[in-house]
Amino acid sequence: MDTQAFKRSLHQSERYNRRGFGSPANRAQELEKAYQSTLIGSIRDNGYVLNHGRLKVKLAEAFGFCWGVERAVAMAYETRRHYPTEQIWITNEIIHNPSVNDHLRKMNVRFIAANKGVKDFSSVQEGDVVILPAFGATVQEMQLLHERGCHIIDTTCPWVSKVWHTVEKHKKHTFTSIIHGKVKHEETLATSSFAGTYLVVLDLEEAQYVADYILGRGNREDFMSMFSKAISPGFDPDVDLQRLGVANQTTMLKSETEEIGRLFERTMLKRYGPQALSEHFLAFNTICDATEERQDAMFSLVDEPLDLLVVIGGFNSSNTTHLQEIAVSRGIRSFHIDTPERIGDDSNRIIHKPLGEDTLKDEIFLPDGQVNVGITSGASTPDRVVEHVIQKLIKLSEVEALSS
Repeated sequence: MDTQAFKRSLHQSERYNRRGFGSPANRAQELEKAYQSTLIGSIRDNGYVLNHGRLKVKLAEAFGFCWGVERAVAMAYETRRHYPTEQIWITNEIIHNPSVNDHLRKMNVRFIAANKGVKDFSSVQEGDVVILPAFGATVQEMQLLHERGCHIIDTTCPWVSKVWHTVEKHKKHTFTSIIHGKVKHEETLATSSFAGTYLVVLDLEEAQYVADYILGRGNREDFMSMFSKAISPGFDPDVDLQRLGVANQTTMLKSETEEIGRLFERTMLKRYGPQALSEHFLAFNTICDATEERQDAMFSLVDEPLDLLVVIGGFNSSNTTHLQEIAVSRGIRSFHIDTPERIGDDSNRIIHKPLGEDTLKDEIFLPDGQVNVGITSGASTPDRVVEHVIQKLIKLSEVEALSS
């Protein structure tokens, strides 16, 4: 499929909108009223530190809503106002944040159901309004909705669109796209739909396996088994790994994406030599600025003297999970929660999600005495949610101080 031609056709349709229905100034004002926090603003003004009794809170210097998320959420709310009576659907969560998605449900925005990863569009009718979330949608989904006569409101983050443009360049020049991402994540699914030949690698370990295969140190059968769900149809590793371009899911760990790019550049240099490198390797910077800023701020935060660290964001949020990885890599006692309600009101407990595990309850959350707590949040988390977490911590620290 000529995805660029399809996009041009779609963008010319009167039923397609990627600008929203309000001015940027009104959009910012509405989000400030809905989600921003005076407490968080005052903590920022105080050097990102809050002292309250025995509790000291240190905020990361970049956290929470990014521009792409703000834009997507505001466009979704504008859509409901612009189409007050029409049936509105969204192809996935607008962002990975429970409170924001619940708000949309209360506005009578319906979410496309999925069974074992396959979305059911059977209830979507001609004339319905369909929102594409910040992560984007596959080109096949866009085509289906366009042909069905739906009004499409596209809130895809421009950084995600940039990655699509990159893999389309790979396709145009017959390079295989190596996509650093999570194979089932909706953003990676969308990106791979715009690619030609592609291979998704989760991390540096998988990338090294591919590099070893390129250098003749692998087994074809094992390779195909390992990546059976992460490759384009008809993928042939002996042919399709000769010309590579690197792209990424925008929420992956920046340092790992960069290292994967360097790994494949070294591999192709070793395999084909410096004179032919440009014929076998392409690299474009597709790392999201907001993701980079939040990860850099997290690296600074974990250098602080902390007793524990709270990471706030949806459990299915990739960028939040990578913030948690940074804390774990430094050996800091850390807790990933998705809502303030995960922290007890009057009991010293927290329900949280360790990396790669199910949620569990910790009955001894805040330690005795003076406690230094670091806090950050993923790009889909409103400041007001962070405020409520801090208020919970304050209350719990006071209860524990009285009881000790």
